Amino acid sequence: MTRKNFAEGLKVLVVDDEPDVVDTLEDLLPNCKVEKATSFEDAKTLLKTRNFDMAVLDIMGVDGYKLLDICTRRDVVAVMLTAQALSVEDTVKSFKGGAAYYVPKDEMANIETFLNDILQAHKKSKSPWIRWLERFTPYYDARFGPDWQHRDKEFWDKFMERYSYW
Repeated sequence: MTRKNFAEGLKVLVVDDEPDVVDTLEDLLPNCKVEKATSFEDAKTLLKTRNFDMAVLDIMGVDGYKLLDICTRRDVVAVMLTAQALSVEDTVKSFKGGAAYYVPKDEMANIETFLNDILQAHKKSKSPWIRWLERFTPYYDARFGPDWQHRDKEFWDKFMERYSYW
């Protein structure tokens, strides 16, 4: 049985200060209409002058959190992508800032799957962070230790209360 590709035809802005990452993401999203930016200013201009369904934003090098704020105000679904800012704290900051997903760069080969997760969740009026937690708990356990949610226990307790699916 073939899985439906919800991301087909999406207009996606990809932003990273590393041109090879931007090009790789474009290759990984063959079913999407991809626009690329390698600087904060270029991304800001594109976000303010064009319409996008989603944006994949690097955090470091392009001021990803300022871009996240612009996306949130323009109703563009944002996915944070990072290598250098990979931390539990930045995960929480991304969630609180309105990001729909937080992806380590070493997992970007699965970007189309993650975009589909987001779109499927939105279709069901659910938070994409539920699926994120299912996908990334083993990754975070291995990377940060099994008690990584205890670093901001209050946040994760409230998160689990609100999005409980177990």
